[in-house]
Amino acid sequence: MFDYLGDRLSNAIKNIKGMGKITEENISGAIREIRMALLEADVNYQVVKEFTDIVKEKALGADVAKSLKPDEVFIGIVKDELVKLLGENAASIETNKKMPMLMLVGLQGSGKTTTAGKLANYLRKKYHKKPLLVACDIYRPAAVEQLEVIGKQLNIDVFKKDSKDVVDIVNSAVEYAKENHHDYIIIDTAGRLQVDEKLMEELKQIENNFPLDEKILVVDAMIGQDAINVINGFNDNLQLTGAILTKMDSNTKGGVALCVRHLTNVPIKFIGDSEKLDGLSEFNPERMAERILDMGDILSIAEKVDGIISEEDAKNEMAKLRKGKYDLEDFLNNLHQIKKLGPLENILKMMPGARKMGLNNMNIDPKQVAHVEAIVTSMTPYERKHPEILKADRKKRIAKGSGRSVEEVNALLNQFESMKKMMKEFSNGNMKLPF
Repeated sequence: MFDYLGDRLSNAIKNIKGMGKITEENISGAIREIRMALLEADVNYQVVKEFTDIVKEKALGADVAKSLKPDEVFIGIVKDELVKLLGENAASIETNKKMPMLMLVGLQGSGKTTTAGKLANYLRKKYHKKPLLVACDIYRPAAVEQLEVIGKQLNIDVFKKDSKDVVDIVNSAVEYAKENHHDYIIIDTAGRLQVDEKLMEELKQIENNFPLDEKILVVDAMIGQDAINVINGFNDNLQLTGAILTKMDSNTKGGVALCVRHLTNVPIKFIGDSEKLDGLSEFNPERMAERILDMGDILSIAEKVDGIISEEDAKNEMAKLRKGKYDLEDFLNNLHQIKKLGPLENILKMMPGARKMGLNNMNIDPKQVAHVEAIVTSMTPYERKHPEILKADRKKRIAKGSGRSVEEVNALLNQFESMKKMMKEFSNGNMKLPF
């Protein structure tokens, strides 16, 4: 989502490399490049001007320590100002009360109903909540059915009622939640093509009759700077507690994410980063700034892995790597775990130096992963633990069983040995990472 902006910023900072010190002359080109990159990413002009003025002022006033290079100082300043622009601190949602109530609002087509399911899934996974989805979109054809389908896919309860009164629906939902031991209520409301009085009146009815802990606006990031007008329109009426930007995995320029907090004072709490029902990520300003600047986001990778790969399993596999005992059985287990994390290219994009190594544009064909899995599962458990016994006859049998060629079996075994050797060197600290 920020690849283009990140590339332009990285190129701007490269121009300062090799300079003996920071001067107005040698950073003028970088500032100009940053300004153009932000404008082309659809960042508000006033925000761009303020940002570049502050970066320039701080860079010219910076003392470059002997241990640092001018480009390191400059990139530190750019990162700090990006973090401030994005909101500085991550804004969490209410989870501590006995039964928090959260209302999702937004325009039609913003992805509100799908986001309701993603949010319920997030709360269940991270906070072990038992959420209840409440269907209050009583106008859009099949809106209730869509929420029910999502609830069924996630095995999360959905409350619906044959009523045209949203207050009546929510009131009944609260009673249902108490009786069935739900501890979080997520209300999916109706949307309109634009902010209008009828829409706001209905939302205010819910707000006035129930103790809402969160009023979160779902915004389609692809609408660009119009998102600011949408946020202000809702915020003027409801005093929003946060926003969720959807479709951030698309070709959106991403500039709106840099403007929201600065122009509306409404914090971004989550971003939708895939179409899958686990495609919702907490919005963390510092991590986002680091991803923009190609510094990676190792903490987010760790969070995705948490719950899929246990700490004990990770330690055991590291010990096997150090001893050279990591085998194809371990590899197969890891392959199954990685598949649970979602598309592998999304994980690779979070690695430090991903753009520099071309990982941000890498597309991994799921069929190739399936072919690898077919080859390994066609081996016996003993063969997976002792791949050195795989001679010609066994390879032919494995190739036939997996529907692949002997050449592919050989290629996989060679790649596995190379990977095992490289990972052993990494784990022993004998090899530096390529970033």
